[in-house]
Amino acid sequence: MTTALAGLSRTLAAELPSAAPGSTVLIEGWVHRRRALGAVTFLVLRDRSGLAQVVVRDPEALRAVRACGEESVVAVTGVATRNPAAPGGAEVTEPGITLLGEPALPPPVDLWRPAIDAGLPAILDHAAVSWRHPARRARWELAAASLRGFRAALDARGFTEIQTPKLVPSATESGATVFGVDYFGRPAYLAQSPQFYKQTMVGVFERVYETGPVFRAEPHDTARHLAEYVSLDAELGFIGDHRDVLAVLRHALDGMTAALRDQAGAAAERLGIELPEVPAEIPVVHFREALSIAGAPPDEPDLAPAHERAVGRWAAETHGSEFIAVEGYPMSKRPFYTHPQPGDGRWSNSFDLLFRGQELVTGGQRLHRHADYLAAIRARGEDPAAYADYLEAFAHGMPPHGGFAIGLERWTSRLTRAENIREVTLFPRDLHRLTP
Repeated sequence: MTTALAGLSRTLAAELPSAAPGSTVLIEGWVHRRRALGAVTFLVLRDRSGLAQVVVRDPEALRAVRACGEESVVAVTGVATRNPAAPGGAEVTEPGITLLGEPALPPPVDLWRPAIDAGLPAILDHAAVSWRHPARRARWELAAASLRGFRAALDARGFTEIQTPKLVPSATESGATVFGVDYFGRPAYLAQSPQFYKQTMVGVFERVYETGPVFRAEPHDTARHLAEYVSLDAELGFIGDHRDVLAVLRHALDGMTAALRDQAGAAAERLGIELPEVPAEIPVVHFREALSIAGAPPDEPDLAPAHERAVGRWAAETHGSEFIAVEGYPMSKRPFYTHPQPGDGRWSNSFDLLFRGQELVTGGQRLHRHADYLAAIRARGEDPAAYADYLEAFAHGMPPHGGFAIGLERWTSRLTRAENIREVTLFPRDLHRLTP
């Protein structure tokens, strides 16, 4: 089971169709599938770029194929040969096969089938292997492209990328939904969001963004909630109100979808999904109108999932848009740093963006005057001294500002229309799962 590898550069599966017919090539990857048909065996190799077919006829090569099961890692040298029936119209013939490790154990799920024939718990339990499935892997390819698009869109608008602490001395939004940790004998918490830090950095860079994990100790056991997820946060200064924030969010989403088309079109095609069109202007309704559209009582303090779906359907039917922003949420449902609606303090200068009938983004304008923060914190029955480090930035001058946060896994789940957000999360952390 040896072959001469020296002097050959690796050819990826996707590059095989471009190789000169009759040339010698080296491909390396995992044994995706073996199909024995009489005197010939087809060996399908998988690498990061796709699948390549190897035609095995030689008795020694056949023995090598039989010795290495599916998911074994091998190197194959052979002749690039045109074949319209092969993946990409090319295959490798006259192969020499080298096993690059131990023969692999049989995988816990069949990776060569079009879809994994297993329940979600089994798929998650064996994530180290199940993510190798091409269709499953495609979900994270969409997420990765979205991250690149988010960064590129905001970089082009003069934003600076930051990274902020995930161990913090106090809760960002409420004390009931944080994970407490022992920090060298002192109480600390896993950050619910980078909110305080990204606002502070507006006082330095004016426009900042961050991509990183956030942690919510909310005992939700639903198909749309996680205890840890990736948040795409942005904050910008010198705004008029929350509509300026929404305009930047639209630009970010447009950049994300453009990156999906440019960099992950094959992944979308593999999943058979339709990528969204971000409208030139996202339609906006006030919270009161959203309640009416959803048929909810006018005194409801928030939109329930059923209400979100109803508003999403209305946006699709009325505006032809899969996106709709609901502005003016009650101040009672927003964090203390939220700016109230001028002229009517019951409502906030904030919004939720719904995508395909589900909340995707929360954003809005923040308070920026030091005195307003002192009043808002005292109104909650708290002592501003507990927020001294945060409030220092506002005591030394902060512009009108606002921001938003996109949940990456929720975005990807809506892109793929996944029934459960865990389907698109690499290693979910929720009420029950801490492994793998």
